[in-house]
Amino acid sequence: MSGVVSPEVALGSAARESDLRARVGGWGPSPREVVVMRALPGLGDFLCVTPALRALRAALPRARITLLGLAGTRALVARYPHLVDRLLAFPGFPGLPETPPDVRALPDFLRAVQDRFDLALQMHGDGLVSNIFVQLLGARATAGFYAPPQPCPDPATFLQYPGDLAEPRIHLSLLGFLGVEARGERLEFPLAPADERECDAALRAAGLAPDVGFAIVHPGAAAPQRRVEPEVLAQVVDGLATRGLAVVVTGHAHEAGLAAAVGRRAGRDLVDLVGRTSLGTLGALVRRARLVVAGDTGVSHLASALQTPSVVVFRVTAPGRWAPLDRVRHRVVDARTAPPTAAAILAEADAALFLAGVDRD
Repeated sequence: MSGVVSPEVALGSAARESDLRARVGGWGPSPREVVVMRALPGLGDFLCVTPALRALRAALPRARITLLGLAGTRALVARYPHLVDRLLAFPGFPGLPETPPDVRALPDFLRAVQDRFDLALQMHGDGLVSNIFVQLLGARATAGFYAPPQPCPDPATFLQYPGDLAEPRIHLSLLGFLGVEARGERLEFPLAPADERECDAALRAAGLAPDVGFAIVHPGAAAPQRRVEPEVLAQVVDGLATRGLAVVVTGHAHEAGLAAAVGRRAGRDLVDLVGRTSLGTLGALVRRARLVVAGDTGVSHLASALQTPSVVVFRVTAPGRWAPLDRVRHRVVDARTAPPTAAAILAEADAALFLAGVDRD
């Protein structure tokens, strides 16, 4: 019957919670305050941890979950009230490059948070420096990763960093080690009605009819070595146009030069939305696209979260670590040893479109 929990299910849930408390004995019987350290700047850095946050919320539905993250991610984190209750701005710490540390303010910050949390989870890398900071939070129990030869802070709650896994699975492995059951591996990016309205307005302003199928080409990336050359992307634009797709180019305002370089070399007109989309508008745009072509950057993870077919070009980073887990809908061009070609990108685009069931005729 619907809504009835069998004794076997109830016992299984109780056993998992018991195992969790056994590993992290400092929680007590009813953990109420949990802090997760993930103070990384990238959109993909956050999206890749959403499966772990989902599992944590399901395991501790009554706990308040605080994300210790960068202040600049506040608007992003606000999209996830079902996973994160609040953001605690990371003050910086010597040896962690994500934000300049204010060492004079650090003692006051630590005094304010010590003894506040039942559990502190370190999901900020292998722990070489972040373990020091997370233990200074003074939580009743601390868990996370360590990487030899650094010492293991506590064999019951610290897992050797599994750097050979895909990024979302790294954090799920920690929770599995602590007795928390995974709730799927999919990434999440919630969209609001306002995002859809802004997307409509952006497309109308660019002159793109709502019934025209389009692909997104994203030439930028925070690290220049991750970018695909404009001349290659221009050939990709032309190839996508011959497949009946309009091409929308996206990026930050400071990447306008990259988009212009692609446009100058392409034989087809681009729909230029560089610098004209908020994060939510970009998400809605990605959801509507038939295909996304990008380097290893946040937009590729956005396509994964929104299940839009994509081709991701890897110039320097490892696909095994950062590529989408679904290798049918999302295709990889591994260009770490040789420059990527338009032919290789378009071949994978054809595979992504076909396997996703998109009619290109």
